[in-house]
Amino acid sequence: MKLLRALALLLVVAGLSGCGYNAIQRQDEAVKAAWSEVINQYQRRADLVPNLVNTVKGYAQHEEKVLTEVTRARARVGTMQLSPDALNDPQKLQQFQQAQGELSSALSRLMVVSENYPQLKADGLFQNLQAQLEGTENRITVARNRYVQAVQTYNSMIRTFPNNLTAKVFGYQVKPNFTVENEKAISTAPTVDFGGSTPAPAASAH
Repeated sequence: MKLLRALALLLVVAGLSGCGYNAIQRQDEAVKAAWSEVINQYQRRADLVPNLVNTVKGYAQHEEKVLTEVTRARARVGTMQLSPDALNDPQKLQQFQQAQGELSSALSRLMVVSENYPQLKADGLFQNLQAQLEGTENRITVARNRYVQAVQTYNSMIRTFPNNLTAKVFGYQVKPNFTVENEKAISTAPTVDFGGSTPAPAASAH
């Protein structure tokens, strides 16, 4: 009986392997890993916001509207956490994208405002934060692109016979991906300009 059970187990394992189960599992994990990196990079950006806002506020206190927009957008991002297990919900993914896109837009406006304050642009802390922001935006783009590719590979796999039968049996579903509209909003990185002359009103002092 033990031998028969062992043989039956081997047949089941071989059957699962032949029908793509193991490959689907690996690709599903690859999607989750790629998403985790996306989250890490977005969090890195969110962590820069408080210091960036405070630094700008030191030179441009009357730019309250822009500073408030950035702070509110950052707060909203903090409430839009999306775990790998929730990635099958297209509505939640869209809401997450929208929140990140709003923060991108708010940061872009903040960078435009900073161009009007030469003393702010010359501040060493502000320059450091700009450099970190630029690097983080690049990392976000790379991480997001890798996630898009991972989802495309996964979706193609579970739509292909006989993998589609295995996916149906084990409950694997097609995952939503970044949409074109929101992708444009998110991928608009804040403008970071370290040089050049700027039309400058009188700058506020610390």
